[in-house]
Amino acid sequence: MPILTLAAKDLRLLLRDPRSAVILLLTPLLLILVLGLALGEGFGEKPDDRLRISVVNLDRGLPGKVPFPEKPWSEVVIDDLSATQDIRLEIIRDRGEAERLVAKNRRPAIIVFEEDFSARMHRCSFLTGAEAVNPFGRDGVRLSQLGATLLTDRTQPVSASIIEQVTQVTLLRVVIPWMIGKAFARVGDEKFMELVADRLSKNTVPPKVIEELDPVVLDLLDALVADEKFQKRMTDKFGRLAAQAIKAQMPGFRAVVDDALKDPDITARVGKKVLFGKVLTPTVRTEIGPTVKRGVGDLFSSYNFEATRWSDLVKSETREGIAANRVEYKDSSGSGALNRGALRYQILVPSYTVMFAFFLVLSVGWLFVAERKHGTLVRLRAAPLTRGQILLGKLLPCLAVSLLQGVFLLAAGRLIFGMTWGSRPELLLPLVASTSFAAVGLAILVASVARTETQVAVYGTLLVLVLGGVSGSLMPRDLMPEQMKTVSLVTPHAWALDAYNQLLATSAPDVSAVLTACAALCAFGAAFTALAWWRMDLD
Repeated sequence: MPILTLAAKDLRLLLRDPRSAVILLLTPLLLILVLGLALGEGFGEKPDDRLRISVVNLDRGLPGKVPFPEKPWSEVVIDDLSATQDIRLEIIRDRGEAERLVAKNRRPAIIVFEEDFSARMHRCSFLTGAEAVNPFGRDGVRLSQLGATLLTDRTQPVSASIIEQVTQVTLLRVVIPWMIGKAFARVGDEKFMELVADRLSKNTVPPKVIEELDPVVLDLLDALVADEKFQKRMTDKFGRLAAQAIKAQMPGFRAVVDDALKDPDITARVGKKVLFGKVLTPTVRTEIGPTVKRGVGDLFSSYNFEATRWSDLVKSETREGIAANRVEYKDSSGSGALNRGALRYQILVPSYTVMFAFFLVLSVGWLFVAERKHGTLVRLRAAPLTRGQILLGKLLPCLAVSLLQGVFLLAAGRLIFGMTWGSRPELLLPLVASTSFAAVGLAILVASVARTETQVAVYGTLLVLVLGGVSGSLMPRDLMPEQMKTVSLVTPHAWALDAYNQLLATSAPDVSAVLTACAALCAFGAAFTALAWWRMDLD
């Protein structure tokens, strides 16, 4: 067929041109290599203004079930950290990895919860005891007392200090309610009242106390004498007449007692015979204890001292951990001299694969100019070939070269730079094909317009660079303003890049979005080819 003959001839011309190999294969690889070595770790990651707090959690938790907390204490602290909208919590699973990140200045500070963190936190208390842990020091919470360590990079003191202060605030919110709740639970309980009675057991009753007890003693006498059962016992013991006589003398006896308890000399002597501790009998202690606790609670009614969480202590809304603020650490820097496997290659390789697919404009344009100079196009016009056949014969070899370029760069990205092909690698082939069709259509269009090599160089280079800049090939599209992202969809590059992002940078790609992008690229290619057919001049 004449179309295949024409296509084979043009394919030989393209493959013999060393400029095409350099532009289409070696240049993008060189640029990807240079940028992959030069760009920082965060390149390609979505912008995030939140403060990153990195945590290594080695905590083994508590050995048995306890009323509070329902989870390891380290998780309670992590939940409190993640409850802050402006904090992004990064969970690192390995302490060695954390030490390496700090040593290489990639993290200013990392919090490490040691294996016994929960055990130490659970023993924190204001109370005295051999097992009690006092976590507070001059500068706040002493991490060493809690079984926590802060790995810091001395070259980043400001950032490390910020992370330390955030950690301090969070630990205070977690440990203070727990310690206050434990302490308040002891207020008024049996052991507390026993301790009070023991402290007062050797103290005699002051005269003032006896004087103040006068109304109580008198009320007790009145109530006792008036009690029928007590009267019966008096009658049984002393006889009716004696009992009545005693009862008749009670007002006078009451007056004598009242007068005696107001006499300082008498109360001083009596008080020395009575120990204060005997007043606080077990029953009295049982009655007084809960009342003391309620009284303290009423005195500080703005707080709930029985709480174990900060929100309950200050009677405010509960701070719940935000799962979206917690991310697992992933090494995005790569390994080896080339940083193989770095996240940046998931962006660089497709970006330059798309951009250099459109550099085919230069090679095809130069091929057309050469054929015009040698009169080949004039001879083709004289041949029994239609304009469509000639256009198709020119398009097929360019499409084959573009497909080869796309497959080569993606394969090189995997083999040389360690990039992954995502969870749906089979969709890369239609994406490469549709991108190549759009690029070839634009190349044929420019070639049909340009008359000289200078025009090819100017039109082609300007068009490729402008489209590359507008579309996001020269910078990650995630860094572009939303309005610019929308405007960039007038370029085929943007559709291709969005599809590559779905396939290579998303764990669960949206297949419909990829197929839509392929359809849009084919539409661009068809439109460019139609314009080239209409504009093509074989003279």
